[in-house]
Formats: sequence, structure tokens, C-alpha cells
Amino acid sequence: MTARASVYLSDIPCKIEGRIVPDTLGYRKHIGLVVPSTNTTVQPETDAIRVPGVTCHTGRVTIKERPLNTEEAFNEHMQVMRDGMGTAIDQIMTAGLDHLIMGIALETFWGGVVAADKLQTDLARRAGVGVTIGSTAMVAALKKFGARKLAILTPHQPRGDEMVKAYFVEAGFDVVRLKGLACKTPRLIAQVSQQDIRNALRELDGPDVEALLTVGTALPASAVAALAERWFDKPVIAVNTVSFWDALRRCGIEDRVQGYGRVLEEF
Repeated sequence: MTARASVYLSDIPCKIEGRIVPDTLGYRKHIGLVVPSTNTTVQPETDAIRVPGVTCHTGRVTIKERPLNTEEAFNEHMQVMRDGMGTAIDQIMTAGLDHLIMGIALETFWGGVVAADKLQTDLARRAGVGVTIGSTAMVAALKKFGARKLAILTPHQPRGDEMVKAYFVEAGFDVVRLKGLACKTPRLIAQVSQQDIRNALRELDGPDVEALLTVGTALPASAVAALAERWFDKPVIAVNTVSFWDALRRCGIEDRVQGYGRVLEEF
């Protein structure tokens, strides 16, 4: 992705009679969400946990709804996603945002720790503001909890599962178990039932696991993950929840939010 120097509306504060006037609704911060066009989960899950004075604004990377169960189709899908992220950032940053969340999980694990860190840096340079990505947000939360032994639920095909596992292993974690739901198309991920997510988390849990993760921003797992922490008495970290937590903290907002998981309640 080519970095570009840009001037956005956030660099030109609105002034009335010499006074800087904050946005009426987003008077604390504006946070952008960049998501695939097929994704119907990130926006409602994030809106559910917003805090007063923070508004969220969605930009979309155009992708096709199509089967991803071949290596060729999967690679094409990933390339379209990469190619579209810069355009989506340029479009959404005209709203004068303070921070961006990349609601595109798999891309943030692809290629390991070094590649993820470079992606985060490149995206921030393109946007001109801080950027949250799912992989590094999850690592930050796991460090807060002191958890090293993981069980992971993904909606991905086996190739995607390999990338997720490799990332966490390289980051210094022990992936005890991983279950991929192998959803055949992007939109089908959002149709996974909460009962199926509950069953998968129960299958993954065990005394050898210190934390459970749900990866895949279209997977509607945030509410189930928050409840599962009570059942299992250990962290259950959903990617959309932890991404919003990471964005808030990077913006200097320390509000504790109850009912959506320990990461928002405790850190």
C-alpha cells in the first residue's frame, strides 16, 4: 500500500468567533471503522459498546459475496481486500476522524508479527491518525490478563486458520486448540448462530487453556464472549470488543464499560 501525505478535516478545527467548537455528538472523539462491504457485524457490535461523546463512522472495502473454499478464490479475496483498504481510508478520513479501527481481522494476522506491525504503521501513515488492528489489540489484552495458553475460534477456511495460529505462536503464545468454522462465503460468517458459537467455545475450553479468543470481525461473538467469561472464569476475548477497547485507550479515553467483557471493565 502506498503511503500518501494528506490533509484531512481533523487538521482544520471548526472555529466560531475564534473558539474551537467540538462536534455536537462526537464531542470527545470520532472513531472510524473500516470493514468489508459484506460485513454486517462490526458496526452494530461496536455501537452497542460506545461511550458518551464518542461516535463511530463506517467506511467499506468493496468485496464480492462468493465462495472462498478454494486456494485461488481465497487469495483473490485477500488481494481485493488489501487493494481496497487505502481507498476506504481516504474516503472515511474526510469526516475528520481521530482514530481508525480496521474491522478486517484476517489481514491483520497475515504474514506474522513483523508483517502485522508494518501493516499497522502503513495504515496509520495513510490515515494520518492512530490505527487499531485486531491482531495487536488481542496481544495487548492478553498481556493485561497475563494469559499465554490459548484456544481460538475462527470462521475461516484452513488457510486462514494457519495464519492466525502462526501469528500467535510467533508472538510468544501457546495455541492449545483452534477450531475453524470454515464459513464458505463472507456473508455466511455473520449468520453463525450464537448457539453454535457457545457450543464451539465449550468444545475449545479446558483446564489447559488460560484464555479463549474469537477471531473474525463478521462473527457475531461479542455478546457470547462476555457471557462465556462467567461460565469459564477466564478471559474470552472477541475481536470487535477488544478492538474498540484498544481504540478508546489509544485515544486517551479510560471509561470502564460494564457488561461487555472484562477487558472493558478492568483495563
